[in-house]
Amino acid sequence: MNENYLNKLEYNRILDLLSKECLTYFGKDLCFKLRPIFNQAKVTKLLQETEQASILGARKGGLPISSIPNIEIYIKNLESFNSLNSKGLLEIAKILKLSRELKDYFYKDDDFDLSSFPILDNYFSSLYNNFGIESKILSSILDEDIISDDASSKLALLRRNRRKLETEIKESLNNMIHSSFSKYIMEAIVTIRNDRYVIPVKEEFRGNVKGFIHDVSSSGSTVFIEPMNVFELNNKIANLKMEEAIEIEKILENLSALLFGITNEIDNNVRLIGHLDFIFAKAKLARKMNAILPKINNEKIINLYKARHPLIDSALVVPIDIEIGSKYNSLIITGPNTGGKTVSLKTVGLLTLMACSGLHIPASENSSIYVFDNVFADIGDEQSIQESLSTFSAHMINTINILNSATSNSLILLDELGSGTDPVEGASLATAILEHLNKLGSITIATTHYQEIKEFALVTDGFENASSEFDVENLKPTYKLLIGIPGKSNAFAISKKLGLSGEILEKAKYFLKEDAISIEELLKNIYDNKLEIENQKNEIAKNLNQ
Repeated sequence: MNENYLNKLEYNRILDLLSKECLTYFGKDLCFKLRPIFNQAKVTKLLQETEQASILGARKGGLPISSIPNIEIYIKNLESFNSLNSKGLLEIAKILKLSRELKDYFYKDDDFDLSSFPILDNYFSSLYNNFGIESKILSSILDEDIISDDASSKLALLRRNRRKLETEIKESLNNMIHSSFSKYIMEAIVTIRNDRYVIPVKEEFRGNVKGFIHDVSSSGSTVFIEPMNVFELNNKIANLKMEEAIEIEKILENLSALLFGITNEIDNNVRLIGHLDFIFAKAKLARKMNAILPKINNEKIINLYKARHPLIDSALVVPIDIEIGSKYNSLIITGPNTGGKTVSLKTVGLLTLMACSGLHIPASENSSIYVFDNVFADIGDEQSIQESLSTFSAHMINTINILNSATSNSLILLDELGSGTDPVEGASLATAILEHLNKLGSITIATTHYQEIKEFALVTDGFENASSEFDVENLKPTYKLLIGIPGKSNAFAISKKLGLSGEILEKAKYFLKEDAISIEELLKNIYDNKLEIENQKNEIAKNLNQ
């Protein structure tokens, strides 16, 4: 689908909301890559995927998932049989641990009927578990900088011997500090410089303590000396530390070797965790929007009950009911500016895109969507100074592109069709375009101010009028969509309410042609006649059936 149409319907803002429900980088990436699919079988599966996650989350609580690291570099190293550092091993162990916990979340419940969740079962069952490797890594590496003594018997022995020597050297230096040497000591402590145990000696007595100077204080008043009597002990400790470092390298190599044969499984786990995160993010977003699983029909019908635009504050949004496709294919919405015409247009388009993306929609139960082959939208002012396009030209280019691409299975949304040019020509052009789309069989919803289009919709099969209600008394739109009732611009009534003088209003009416002044009455008469004809047809059909 053309990204331009997605942007017009603010689909990207839905993806932003969805991504905020994800905890993993992989899940967030799936959110931003999400696009509508115009295949009924695939859409049905995606919607069921979200529905199963919603039901499962309600039964078992939130998915036990957390942020996961990007381990691509570690996987590549393992595939080349290179050893990982402690951080890399820990992060892979955390992936294995999370995979095990996710599997337990889904399967460890004797009363849980797995047959109700076939799609999710496929994801959870594909997670790879290896508790042996997971526990070996986590018990050997306490954090990025600490390897456990129990990682190997040799490491444990080396560390015991080192601690024994450290105790011995500290005792020797403490005895020295508290002996006759105490008058030479700056402070009665044993400290470390250059990985060697030393004591702080007053600078003026440095010659009285035999040993090696490793450091001098910033003031120069203290020198840190390694006495000769602990020199060999410090050497032994240094040797043990080198052996310990070598042993740790071997431990990391052995732990890495455990992973060489399962790199594909680990990499697949990352993808599965991210996908589960994404699926359950869809369910969480549905709960926040109080959204429902829409029905998917085969009749090319959109039937929405109490549909709400998902980007408008839930406390402010006015739900709309809209049905199109059964009795008519083209709906013309009229009414004053800022009255909600465009919002109604966007609500239908955005909810259709959401459903075709596997997202639940903010509407009431039994709302139904058809999976179109494409959704086209020309909404908003796209005047371009750089390209020297007028508002009319910009809209017309979009409309021409739509006409060249639309089919009988397309949903087409046109905002203020034919505006930005001479009203008479614009209305004629808009009427011709709408008639063409109606004959094509597309489902079309258009907004307009043109009286001519309202008249055309009243007397033409396949068309229906609708209007955005406006409270003239309070000069406020109600944002309610009224199907079957043509809208009014209310220009005179609004101007009078705002205080425009009666003299000017009378002149304005005078400048209008007489037939234009009575157009609303004419439209009402035509509409009433149309209803009467429909009622008569229904009555005749009823009598024939009897």
